Amino acid sequence: MLGAIAGDIIGSRFEHARIKSKEFELFNRQSVFTDDTVLTIAVADSLLHKIPYHKKFREYFHYYPAAGYGGRFRRWARSPKPAPYGSYGNGSAMRVSPIAWHYDSLSDVLNEALHSAEMTHNHPEGIKGAQAVAAAIYLARKGSSKDEIKSYIEEQFNYDLSSNINAIRENYGFEISCQKSVPQAIIAFLESIDFEDAVRNAVSLGGDSDTLACMAGGIAEAFYGGIPTDIAEETLRRLDERMNDIYTQFTH
Repeated sequence: MLGAIAGDIIGSRFEHARIKSKEFELFNRQSVFTDDTVLTIAVADSLLHKIPYHKKFREYFHYYPAAGYGGRFRRWARSPKPAPYGSYGNGSAMRVSPIAWHYDSLSDVLNEALHSAEMTHNHPEGIKGAQAVAAAIYLARKGSSKDEIKSYIEEQFNYDLSSNINAIRENYGFEISCQKSVPQAIIAFLESIDFEDAVRNAVSLGGDSDTLACMAGGIAEAFYGGIPTDIAEETLRRLDERMNDIYTQFTH
């Protein structure tokens, strides 16, 4: 989960900057958590305390109302009678990483990824994106190779993972749909040599940088067995007491 949060924070200041390079300072004063982190923590809180996802999403929205949510999510979170709104945006996939750590079978991970997505993102592509990221994290933490992860995602979710970072980077823009950001984030991980490289790959695409790096970072953390200590410390320093508490409880 911390890998996803680190990716969000590192990518946050590049979200609309369209950076097309892997050469950048990982953290500075503009590096902050966004809605990706808020809702990832909300999922972890939901799992810890067995409270429905939608209740925690709304609770955390009110804790952090200015974290950069999409307009449809804001309306959903403020509505007296919230209902799924058919989104296929990558919001379902950015928040899913705790599920891949909490459950110990792939079928449970896929089922819970569906439930966490359909509270808001009940479009088939929104559900598919969440399941694909969750499956990649689960397979990575269980010791699958990159080739095995790639094959599973291509076969089960019909994502094309045959491209490479350089080719994607050339023409890639700001994309928030699952179908145009989840495969790219997975490729950023597949081409990486370590955690930091995965995040740099994702940010360098020049798209929805915080969410791309959040998804890629979540997978990379699981595959590489954690994240570097200096990155972990910088990440946790940028979370408040509530978030740090949930992270600590979830980790233990």
